[in-house]
Amino acid sequence: MSVKVELDEVRDQVAACGSCAYLLTVADDGRPHAVSLVVGWENDALVGGDVGHRTAANAQRAPGVSLLWPVSGREGYALIVDGTAEVEPDGDRARVRVTPTGAVLHVTPEGKGKGPGCVPVLGHGA
Repeated sequence: MSVKVELDEVRDQVAACGSCAYLLTVADDGRPHAVSLVVGWENDALVGGDVGHRTAANAQRAPGVSLLWPVSGREGYALIVDGTAEVEPDGDRARVRVTPTGAVLHVTPEGKGKGPGCVPVLGHGA
């Protein structure tokens, strides 16, 4: 189950989670690809730098991505922010700008039975 959060609440949730997240993209063969990166807010987008060629190529080809914080500011929940990615090349590396389109707090095994399974934060029927 999930809990919906509006953009200001997404900002609060991200602040509670910290700056380290996983960026989830889809490879050209359909397999998931995950990388850990440091993200921060620039206007209404979450921006992470120093991603490699594979991550940048995935995000350019399929810009629907997710950012995952396995431990959120709410005990027993992980934060998942879905968004649209924009890749900004930076030499051999790149920055990825993710504009949130939805966000949920999703229950973790530690949180089972202690509240709703999914709490919408932004979009997702909020």
